[in-house]
Amino acid sequence: MKINIGISAEDREKIVEGLSHLLADSYTLYLMTHNFHWNVTGPQFNTLHTMFMQQYTEQWNALDIIAERIRSLGFPAPGTYKQFMKLTSIEEVQDVPKAEEMIRLLVNAHETVARTARSIFNIVEQANDQPTADLLTQRLDVHEKTAWMLRSLLE
Repeated sequence: MKINIGISAEDREKIVEGLSHLLADSYTLYLMTHNFHWNVTGPQFNTLHTMFMQQYTEQWNALDIIAERIRSLGFPAPGTYKQFMKLTSIEEVQDVPKAEEMIRLLVNAHETVARTARSIFNIVEQANDQPTADLLTQRLDVHEKTAWMLRSLLE
């Protein structure tokens, strides 16, 4: 059945392309954060272990919201490691870094996700797509605040 929500098929496709990158970056960040939760050690263990769990839980819930917005716009959501690796801007972490390096990597990853979300705004605003704009605003708020909190641990 044809979709008629007031956004052209061409604009929906452009928005979905951006959201697919956002989903891939978000999934990669989720996986990184969960990995660090499992593997953090050192004097800040309890603080970071707990903080990382709160962060990956929030990120996990966001993945569904992003993927469902893609589906609402009439396209399949990417959902495989192969697809995510092609779409993400975040490099996969090799080995297990020390706690301070984990924090630096997470700051960079959150900032990357924020840049990806921000890069979609132009087409979203032109297409008059308020639900996607709202989703992007919410994600920006979370990632910018989390980057700030993590950055504060390095001072």
